[in-house]
Amino acid sequence: MPVTELKPRVGDSEKITINLGVVDLGQIDLLVQEGFYANRTDLIRTAIRNQLGVHAEVVRQTVTRKSLVLGLQSYSREQLERLQAANETVQIQVVGLVTIASDVSPELAAAVIESVTVLGAFHATSAVKAALAGRIH
Repeated sequence: MPVTELKPRVGDSEKITINLGVVDLGQIDLLVQEGFYANRTDLIRTAIRNQLGVHAEVVRQTVTRKSLVLGLQSYSREQLERLQAANETVQIQVVGLVTIASDVSPELAAAVIESVTVLGAFHATSAVKAALAGRIH
């Protein structure tokens, strides 16, 4: 049976792990039990979104200052081939999600992608990630 890589779906969430003290966890469970939140994850997501809202201006200023793309950035084989034909390279700088299409060869990626800086998630085949390993920051 052949092994195939699953294609990432844009907008999917990333899993993180956090450690909480038992008192904090108990208070979260109490708020869930009292119906303020559907579950622990709902409370944690809400708290994170609230904090991101508090710091939204700092994020906006930093994105502007560092010339970062905020959100989703996808690169197709066709886009990268056009850059290669024009003898151009790209520096990928994103806060969010970067996706390199699954049909992009490691050779094409290495020829065109100068560097990758992602604050968030980077989706590409394992071969492309290996080809760019020294360029991912």
